[in-house]
Amino acid sequence: MKKLLILVVLFSLTACQGQEKKKETKKEAAKGKFEVTKTDAEWKAELTPEQYDVLRTKATERPFTGEYYKNFKKGVYVCAACGNPLFTSDAKFDSECGWPSFDKAIKGSVVFEHDNSFGMDRTEAMCARCGGHLGHVFDDGPKETTGERFCTNSVSIKFVPATK
Repeated sequence: MKKLLILVVLFSLTACQGQEKKKETKKEAAKGKFEVTKTDAEWKAELTPEQYDVLRTKATERPFTGEYYKNFKKGVYVCAACGNPLFTSDAKFDSECGWPSFDKAIKGSVVFEHDNSFGMDRTEAMCARCGGHLGHVFDDGPKETTGERFCTNSVSIKFVPATK
């Protein structure tokens, strides 16, 4: 019985160590150099205080208050910090979560990082060009498309209407 208990404990420890290495590797991959890099002073001079808090310090705007929460016009959503195109209006859907939701990002526009802040296990979505915090991505989006829900802060994006 003792041998079995020892084997179970050893197996558990080994499995946890392997998972931790995978998390570190994923995290390091997202932390690569970004094309747009600025000092905190430069970001503060260019962004509103709320944009700075969300994009640079990973804050979250209050739900149901964002400018783009109920915007369903045709166009493209770009990063509010660097202008990188992130989402098309065709990817936007109403998830009733309180923030703009998209089922997919424009290919290569977003990078991901594991986020376990506030005792939650989530995946952070960041602009691939400047590293700005956009929000989080969850796997409870529309199953008929990608199954993903990019829960995005309105202050981290700007809407560019489609031209006719």
